[in-house]
Amino acid sequence: MSSYFKLSLLLLLLLNLNVEAANNRKTPKKKSGKAAFYSGTYRNLFLEAGYSSTEIDKKVEKAYTDLFEGKNRIYFEVGDSMGYVSDVKNHDARTEGLSYGMMVAVQLDKKAVFDKIWRWSKRYLQHQEGPREGYFAWSFNPATMKRNSEGSASDGELYYVTSLLFASNKWGNNTGINYYGEARRILDAMWKKDGTGNIYNLFNVEHKQITFVPEGNSYKWTDPSYHLPAFLEIWAEYAKDGHEQFYRDCADTSRVFLHRACDPVTGLNADYTEFSGKPHSTRWMPAAFRYDSWRVPMNIAMDYCWYGKDKSWQEEYAKRIHVFFKSKGIDTYEDQFKLDGSRPDFILKAGDTPKLRHSLGLVATTATATFMNKNDKKMEFVHALWNAKLEPYEDGYFDPYYDGLLYLFSLMHLSGKYQIIKPATL
Repeated sequence: MSSYFKLSLLLLLLLNLNVEAANNRKTPKKKSGKAAFYSGTYRNLFLEAGYSSTEIDKKVEKAYTDLFEGKNRIYFEVGDSMGYVSDVKNHDARTEGLSYGMMVAVQLDKKAVFDKIWRWSKRYLQHQEGPREGYFAWSFNPATMKRNSEGSASDGELYYVTSLLFASNKWGNNTGINYYGEARRILDAMWKKDGTGNIYNLFNVEHKQITFVPEGNSYKWTDPSYHLPAFLEIWAEYAKDGHEQFYRDCADTSRVFLHRACDPVTGLNADYTEFSGKPHSTRWMPAAFRYDSWRVPMNIAMDYCWYGKDKSWQEEYAKRIHVFFKSKGIDTYEDQFKLDGSRPDFILKAGDTPKLRHSLGLVATTATATFMNKNDKKMEFVHALWNAKLEPYEDGYFDPYYDGLLYLFSLMHLSGKYQIIKPATL
């Protein structure tokens, strides 16, 4: 080969590499290069705050053991092959908690627990025929073995699908349950819902937003805490059902929606809203920041860490909501507000009496916003969560279900143990 020809090949190779590098610079992945989906790196804020790896692992394991195995557990096994998560305070099992339990199990590699909850959910809650086929009854009474409601709550299906996709990636589909097949069954059923029997897609296809309930008029409004753009990115990546662009569009729509739903001063959002983000009152309560709302900081932090596609707004949001809660006392802020930060006229009961509390669930999710708050150099909210206890209040009130699950989720996030589970590579 002549020297001239060698030089020509070298110049052509360099030109191609430069073109490839330029193209890479234009891709969204490069813009979000530090996000976990692209880097595979998850920050451990507890470690950054000065706690040791041993202490952190023990705290996460203790929270899991308390909730799934301890004397105040919320997980109960049925025979050798099934189990369920219960809202013990309200004496029922909900798709919310069951699917949360599955997400905990797949993240912490508790395959037996995952499989038992899924088998129980499929047997007792999943509709096998009719207009709701593939969807789940959202509430079940384990004492009477009857459904309290036949209808679905959209977040339950959202977590079921994502957990099953993660399980498929983690454990494969040949160990007794075809996790991918079960996820696809829910999704394929969802795409057949066209209003027949008053049952619809989990997402309002016109607004590209998740519905409060995929049924009747509840198809026409939403719950901000159901907006998990990170999960929809997972669907687009791993569901492979031909609706990838729709899921990505919904993820982007959720990010914009959250800008509108969260107050520009306090950062607070209403439990329920219109698709515009405007607060939505119901016949059972006026709109305000209440229990469902607690999940929003955690969901936004997850999207920030996993995909990083809306970092500027998310960082400003974290500053606002931390400034607000700190103004109310970092160890004393209450758990329900009007969006302007004042006390609500109506207090939603948790337990037997309406009472505002410094609730563990909100303490937990507020701490996760520290991922986004570059101003919180002292990590005050992280330390506040570390020092918090999953135990009864002075008046005896105790909610290991909702407080407990949000506590465990937040510990997992802050310790870097809540991750995107990609398919195993050989």
